[in-house]
Amino acid sequence: MEHIILDKHPESGWFKSAWLAVIHRLKQFAQLWSLQTLTDLPDRLRNLWQQLIGSYWFIPTACVIAGILLAPLLVTIDQHFDRETVREITFAFTGDDDAARAIMTAIAGAVLGVAGTTFSITIAVLSMASSQFGPRLLRNFLTDTPNQFVLGAFIGTFSYSLLVLKSIHKYDVAFGVPQLAVTFAIIMAIICALLLVYFVQHMVHAIQASHVIQNASNDAIDNIHYWYRDHCDIQHQRDIEHHDTEQFHKWSAMPIYSPSSGYVQQIYLESLITLTQDYGGVVQIHTNLGDYVTDKNVIGYFYQRPANHPNNQQKTTTPHLAVVPRATDGLFWQRFAGCIRIEQRLANSNDIAYSLGQMTEIAVRALSPGINDPKTAVNCVQSLTSCLSIMMRRQPPSPYHFHTLSSDDDAPKTEVEKQRLAILAVVTHIPKISDFINTSLGEIRRYAAADLMVLKALCQAMVNLNYARVNQAQQQTLLHELQLIKRAGEENLGYQELIDDLSAMCQQAQQFILSNDAHHQYFNYVSEFDTHIRQALQTQSR
Repeated sequence: MEHIILDKHPESGWFKSAWLAVIHRLKQFAQLWSLQTLTDLPDRLRNLWQQLIGSYWFIPTACVIAGILLAPLLVTIDQHFDRETVREITFAFTGDDDAARAIMTAIAGAVLGVAGTTFSITIAVLSMASSQFGPRLLRNFLTDTPNQFVLGAFIGTFSYSLLVLKSIHKYDVAFGVPQLAVTFAIIMAIICALLLVYFVQHMVHAIQASHVIQNASNDAIDNIHYWYRDHCDIQHQRDIEHHDTEQFHKWSAMPIYSPSSGYVQQIYLESLITLTQDYGGVVQIHTNLGDYVTDKNVIGYFYQRPANHPNNQQKTTTPHLAVVPRATDGLFWQRFAGCIRIEQRLANSNDIAYSLGQMTEIAVRALSPGINDPKTAVNCVQSLTSCLSIMMRRQPPSPYHFHTLSSDDDAPKTEVEKQRLAILAVVTHIPKISDFINTSLGEIRRYAAADLMVLKALCQAMVNLNYARVNQAQQQTLLHELQLIKRAGEENLGYQELIDDLSAMCQQAQQFILSNDAHHQYFNYVSEFDTHIRQALQTQSR
């Protein structure tokens, strides 16, 4: 019966979807200004701004609004401006109302037609990018600010021209022709012509594989700088040593379910820290940014402190009042839902894995039989190597997040009070460098098992990453990946000569990585065939 009703009234389903979308946005706006989330207000405003910029309509709509507001403003200025002064301006329009009406009509029709042309070019580029680079790369083209601004300039000029055309009155002799407004429209038409040339040139460069890879690499580097530090956080190390990082697993645990289904886009740590402090416990999150969860998934646990725990005896505004942990209730789950942002589609929100995955997807698609472009895959390997090298040299983010107590610096403190200045509140899951290598370069290796060029580029990537390693664990990761590259070539390359060439390079790379002075040496692989040719040339020269 429900199926028949939906078929008879399809407009009700569309209206319900639109209404639910509006309600969802209103809830997000309400959470944005909630008193419980003000601590994360900068992050929430940044995410809101990224969503607006990520939509293709925001900048063109802003340009249309600017044109609508600018037209009556210039017309009003025209009415209070001296006409003789306008005629002294060399490039100003001084024609009659018929000429002004003809010019404004031509400008409005021309820019609207060009706007349609630019939109058609954009659709064609998106279609080609989807087939060549992958559908998940379309967002980079849609969020391209120059493209949005060019389209907005055309539509804004069209809206401005219509409103100025409406204000041209033949019967009004004194103020019949808004000369400054028409002059500004002519200037905007010339600017739109220049923008059209810029748009074509920009789109030609935007569809090049090197340009797409470079943009994805820049996004990944920005995300790495956002999460990874330049130096080790000594205070965090001290907090980890002195607090409940090992004992909280023994406390009473309550599973935490995802508030909705979708992709985890953001975890607002400050709001989560405030929530755990109010309920007296520790929240451990097991999911990463970009993971897909359902409303039945267990994404973490809430560990509640025992009643006799020393951190419960912290001072509050009421003297000698102890903060006792309270059980989770409906308000706890409502507040937790506001501490995590889950979207139905995967998007870039400071997620390193998402940015690295874009370059990996370009490389994998380039290795497909339909495209067969191993050089593009090699470029992706090189860009991924640059990003991973930065990660290996920097301090990874700490999984432990603390609630810092406000205290009087002049008041004397005991050793116990000094240790309780920071209370463990949230524990997150931080991927290791080996995880990023496996999901990026390792994924390319699995698809390039029969391509010697890409396998040798991966082998060179291990050598380049060795220059950035800072501990033995990273060295073991590189050696393990090197063994997998060698095994992939041995099992999939078609000729023994190719297998021997790759095996020799892997052997030299392994010796280089194991060298104690590898950071001060230059690695240059020379094949056995090249060595034989050099020896022959040296013999002939004698």
